[in-house]
Amino acid sequence: METKILIIPGLGDSGEKHWQTYWLKKFDNSLKVYQDNWDQPNLEEWIDRLNDTILKLNYRTILVAHSLAVSLVIHWAQKHDSPNIIGALLVAPADVDSPSHTPEVVRGFSPMPKLRLPFPSIVVASDNDTFVSLNRAGEFARFWGSHFKNIGSKGHINSDSNLEFWEEGQDFLKSLMLTTNHQHDG
Repeated sequence: METKILIIPGLGDSGEKHWQTYWLKKFDNSLKVYQDNWDQPNLEEWIDRLNDTILKLNYRTILVAHSLAVSLVIHWAQKHDSPNIIGALLVAPADVDSPSHTPEVVRGFSPMPKLRLPFPSIVVASDNDTFVSLNRAGEFARFWGSHFKNIGSKGHINSDSNLEFWEEGQDFLKSLMLTTNHQHDG
């Protein structure tokens, strides 16, 4: 059975030059969560939209979240679950608890849940991300039981990082798919 990739953008959506947008074009097995208001995020509305999208999935799916969407996935996992979600690639988690790292508009996503995720996950961070310190991103990975990857100085791992198809990220996705396939085939 084919594994789907559910792309989950953060605040402001992922623009034309964002790796998530490139992945949507590249992978036929990818789809995207659309929010009604990308610029004034409401946690409950965003969770409902994510959950509605997940409930429609009838295939194994890996979540691919960026920035604010990472905290969305963690909040979703605190309230919901789905046997179809088999993994998550959590890229550049925005530190929603830190006014010095994130804008006031995301404070509704605070506090960041500290729960162990029920599926394999990888947290990817950059050592010069203005939205989260490397130590804090590592702390999140420990809370969530995620593998932690520091990819060096890549900013917020977004459009400004000019990653295009972000091959390194695709490698993380492939390793996550291999991990989850072994777990489900065994």
